[in-house]
Amino acid sequence: MDRLDAMEMVLAVVEAGSLSGAARRTGTPLATVSRKISELEAHLKTRLFNRSSRRIVLTDAGRTYVAACERILEDVGEAERAAAGEYSVPRGDLVITAPIVFGRLHVLPVVAEFLAAYPEIDIRLALSDRVAALLDDHIDVGLRIGALPDSSLIALRIGMIRQIVCGSPDYFSAHGVPRKPEALAAHRCIAFEGLTPGGAWIFRNGGALTSIPVRARLSVNTAEAAIDAALSGLGMTRVLSYQVAGALKAGSLRAVLTRYEPEPWPVSLVYLGQGRLPLKLRAFLDFAAPRLKRRLTRM
Repeated sequence: MDRLDAMEMVLAVVEAGSLSGAARRTGTPLATVSRKISELEAHLKTRLFNRSSRRIVLTDAGRTYVAACERILEDVGEAERAAAGEYSVPRGDLVITAPIVFGRLHVLPVVAEFLAAYPEIDIRLALSDRVAALLDDHIDVGLRIGALPDSSLIALRIGMIRQIVCGSPDYFSAHGVPRKPEALAAHRCIAFEGLTPGGAWIFRNGGALTSIPVRARLSVNTAEAAIDAALSGLGMTRVLSYQVAGALKAGSLRAVLTRYEPEPWPVSLVYLGQGRLPLKLRAFLDFAAPRLKRRLTRM
């Protein structure tokens, strides 16, 4: 019995929640998965899982064993990375995650420059607005927008992003420019549900936050749709600064109520801080952080 292989199979069952899920995840026949788990339990002389027709649950011994497996496999991986030269020469694979629009507009160009500078590193860039768990999803570094919860992750702050209310010059020519948030009651608004759910926009007035109801003539679920509607003169919308930086610079959209904007959101690169950083990760952080900072300062 290959013990490391058996440990990896146990973790696959835990992560998938079932033997059949582990079989699909690993591309292994279900009968082989079941046999490997049974052989391991026979070797350990204990049951790792309680099985029923509908679910599989770790026993107390199983939970202890899984925790040990995670440590052992991480140590093995660390040893393999060291032997492969990841700590002497920047090489290997990097997995990076970022929000979809920010990733496409700003992370992807930086990644392209990085790949040209480091030919021995390959990157998988996973763009998603879902906040991925770095450890569970085997991600090396993530770009996060917003306040970060307390965690074991190390965060490298690279800038700030504002929430901007904007509209087209044609709209303001026809309907006037709001000078205070309360004036929005008389204006047409386009709600981007991902940023401002609930039919109200939050503003800062001195040190206090105020919720202002808005009349949403149109509600959409993507920033791109909200921006396109604002460009057409349909009304004002609220989006994040990086999403409209180009339109603001070109003059096709105009920001209003800037003095009442809520506090900007931090933008951070986050990564796991366990053990020594592989050179491929250190190289990316050193390369990407200043370039992303420059991009954010232009917004």
